[in-house]
Amino acid sequence: MSTVQGGIWCGISTTGGCVDTLFVNGAVFDGTTYHEDLDVGVRSGRIVAVGQNLEAAETVDLHGGLLLPGFVDAHVHPVQGGLERGRCDLAPLHGLPAYQEAIKQYADLRPTLPWILSGGWHQPDFPGAAPRATDLDRVTGNRPAFLVNADHHGAWVNSAALRRAGIDKHTPDPPDGRIERDHDGNPTGTLHEGAMDLVGGFVPPTTHVELVAALMDAQAYLHSLGVTGWQDAILGAYANMPDATAAYRELAEDGRLTARVNGALWWQRDRGTDQIPELQAKRDAIGYPRFRARSVKIMQDGVAENFTAGLLEPYFDGRGGRTANTGLSFVDPIELRTAITQLDAAGFQVHVHAIGDRAVREALDAFETALKENGDNDLRHHLAHLQVIHPDDVKRFADLGITANLQALWARYDAQMVELTVPYLGDERTRWQYPFGDLARSGARLAAGSDWPVSSPDPLAAIHVAVNRRDAPTDEPFLPEQALDLTTTLAAYTSGSAWVNHADDTGRIEVGALADLVILDRDLFTTPPDEIAAARVRATYVEGECVFDS
Repeated sequence: MSTVQGGIWCGISTTGGCVDTLFVNGAVFDGTTYHEDLDVGVRSGRIVAVGQNLEAAETVDLHGGLLLPGFVDAHVHPVQGGLERGRCDLAPLHGLPAYQEAIKQYADLRPTLPWILSGGWHQPDFPGAAPRATDLDRVTGNRPAFLVNADHHGAWVNSAALRRAGIDKHTPDPPDGRIERDHDGNPTGTLHEGAMDLVGGFVPPTTHVELVAALMDAQAYLHSLGVTGWQDAILGAYANMPDATAAYRELAEDGRLTARVNGALWWQRDRGTDQIPELQAKRDAIGYPRFRARSVKIMQDGVAENFTAGLLEPYFDGRGGRTANTGLSFVDPIELRTAITQLDAAGFQVHVHAIGDRAVREALDAFETALKENGDNDLRHHLAHLQVIHPDDVKRFADLGITANLQALWARYDAQMVELTVPYLGDERTRWQYPFGDLARSGARLAAGSDWPVSSPDPLAAIHVAVNRRDAPTDEPFLPEQALDLTTTLAAYTSGSAWVNHADDTGRIEVGALADLVILDRDLFTTPPDEIAAARVRATYVEGECVFDS
């Protein structure tokens, strides 16, 4: 007898036995170790048996695929991603004509929308990584438009939006951002970092209903990629995104939240430690089985492509000469030490965005201060992105017990790297980018995430790049000596990220662990490395319940 739930991979057949469901006929990666042939038994949402020749009431045939713990994304923005999927999503496109066509079609089909909202355009598609308002005017008319870029550190706006916000040649740059201007000082249509708020404050707020729908869509999408849990990297209002806490609450309370989520409460960089009691109150009010908020997110710098990543030495000008610009530190380094030390004392995990080598060092210095002041603990602090790390700081991750949170998909030669990064970092700092191999060899703990919608949330795409340091076999690998082996990479995306999220009964396949599992259509350990990205998720389980079936 067999039962099918939406497709073959949730199919089960009765055989009799002592466990509810038995996964058979495939290989297993248990979160740290590969096993060529292993059966896994599940009862009441937990793994109760691991071995061979087991019996069960129901079996799931892996058909030679790979069973592993559900992927955990340690740095992602699901609600933003869900919203952009439902709006004018430019992420799959490239080039001004394609963008204009998509924006015009979206706007024409929605004549009553007061604002045109979109996201996902790519900086290398425009000269100087700065699109112009006049190009947007041609397809949006007199309606204001606000389109964030793929990395969400800049926005493309039209002339109507600039007028609505009163931005002209006399408008000063905010301390944490920059307005792109022509030779006469007039704004041209691109707003970087904090300058986005000059227009974002006029955009109609996203409704609670929209946030819930976006979260539901994002959850289904992430489950289809094998993701069973994540850390929402900004829980709070930021860059024209409202606080999504209420949306998570609704899903947690009515049972629709199937993922395990740890929220990182947003640190408002224009305030100081006076906000810690408010953050404590928010944390204490969020205590659902699948939704908690134990972390605080601090964004220490920007991104290299718009020259706001914090560097120890100035950027180059793209022609070999030095500039005077070393990027931004959104939080004063001395204030950062105080903030992290007090957050650590208050029992918060601290999750820091650090792109440039100066930002990385400032964060590590702050964690070192906290360790000296407060002593060791089990809060599991982590630094995300880590594009440029000075070699002197690599070993400090292990020494200080700080997890390196990797966005591995970025460690490759693409247009952004070739055109907007390498010429401005220079040869030496280019060699310091994404040093995953050095971090692993130094003993650092590794976690992994996507930063979606900045880049694809597909863990298999990121794992492919982490192992190969390129997309296609014909591409030149980017610093291949920094590649990770498959075991280390899978561990980062499963047990490593689960550990960072304090989800200690997930991220591994062993007796007693929760049955958060993913089935792949092939055994990655017998697949050629250049074909990892071709693997597909067949099914995803949370506590033994199928939440995605291909």
